[in-house]
Amino acid sequence: MTLSTLVLALLAGSVAVGLSLLMGYAGQVSLGQASFYMIGAYTAALIATHSLPTWLGLLAAPAAAAVAAALLAVPLLRLRGHQLAFATLAVQLILLNLAGQQDWTGGDIGLQAIPLLTIGGYEFTGDGPYACLALTALIIVVLTSRNIIASRPGRGLRALATSEVAAASSGVPVAAYKAAVFSLSAAFAGLAGGIYAFYIGYVSPSSFPILLSIEYIVMVAVGGTGSIWGAIAGAAAVTVLLQMLNDLGAREGMPATAPTVLSYGLFGTLLITSMLFAPRGLVPTALGLWKRRANDADPPPPTPEQTPEKESSTQSGTTDGRHRERRL
Repeated sequence: MTLSTLVLALLAGSVAVGLSLLMGYAGQVSLGQASFYMIGAYTAALIATHSLPTWLGLLAAPAAAAVAAALLAVPLLRLRGHQLAFATLAVQLILLNLAGQQDWTGGDIGLQAIPLLTIGGYEFTGDGPYACLALTALIIVVLTSRNIIASRPGRGLRALATSEVAAASSGVPVAAYKAAVFSLSAAFAGLAGGIYAFYIGYVSPSSFPILLSIEYIVMVAVGGTGSIWGAIAGAAAVTVLLQMLNDLGAREGMPATAPTVLSYGLFGTLLITSMLFAPRGLVPTALGLWKRRANDADPPPPTPEQTPEKESSTQSGTTDGRHRERRL
């Protein structure tokens, strides 16, 4: 794995963790998660290209994505299931269309020559510094998600994913929790998008296709919905496989559409394989098998019914021995 692939995998991991939190703990499906990735990237690029501090653009990227998600949550979260999924997909299509027609976004060409990210006088150049930055962002995302899951709102989210009616009857503020986790997952995507903008150096509508949102869905489904480490593992596996297929599709003699066709084929194959052999995802399935083998290896503890029998047999054996001694 090259450093550039590592950077992309780490950024994808941040987005996938947020989407796993949204799907696994809030029971919401988003087919337009790349739209918040796009909002974060454009926010960072616009601030940096208007002679403002680049670190300000990085901070504003997750904030802008979270605010956009909070505004969209008012109409969107009234929907459920496939209706919500298609609505989020429509949001990304609208954003792509708007970004391609506005002058301030650079139109179809996009924003180019984005200044290098500078934090505290340190200028990020090359793959290594951005890999460290992306890893730091992923650690922040993981710690935030773990703390939320272990908290009282996390238990409310799990109840919400099981049944909204039951959660509401138990006192869980369903609407507020759904909007909060929707905005939080968007913030994670916006943070990754801001780093991506500075790393690549330009952004355009073609950088955020619908295929990118499907890619995030596949990462979560393959790794394990509702599993933080599953989302990271799925992001790493899919990113590496896609990079290999892109290298294969870019070889001489291959058609121009080969990378896209191979990507769709990979997504379909991964989804079918995971649904057949690991429906809970790779990481939850692997952990389940490991626990099962560990339990099989350990001898079963004695049951309460067996323990008195052993004690009684021991006592009877001791009594018989005493009677024999007395006879002698």
